Amino acid sequence: MEEKPALPEVCSLSQNYPNPFNPVTTLQYEIAQKGLVRMTVYDLLGRRVADLVNRVQEAGRYQVSWNGMDESGMPAGSGVYLCRLTSGSYTALRKMILVR
Repeated sequence: MEEKPALPEVCSLSQNYPNPFNPVTTLQYEIAQKGLVRMTVYDLLGRRVADLVNRVQEAGRYQVSWNGMDESGMPAGSGVYLCRLTSGSYTALRKMILVR
């Protein structure tokens, strides 16, 4: 019988890779319990650039990619962006560098 991998005991957000990136970067995260998960990309002025995740997810390990586009489908400019993951009381930020 094949063993299933253990579910995460805590939430976590790994650093994106590659970083710096062009045109796509990937983020991996772990959720310890079922709940609403939000992952949003912001510029350094705090403006929302893109919502990557906004849904209820089961506990587990996940991966999402950002293609460097904003909400309107336009390419975001070169620069530093912040990715924020929230799940329950957990919040994490990671700095991402987009190079065009």
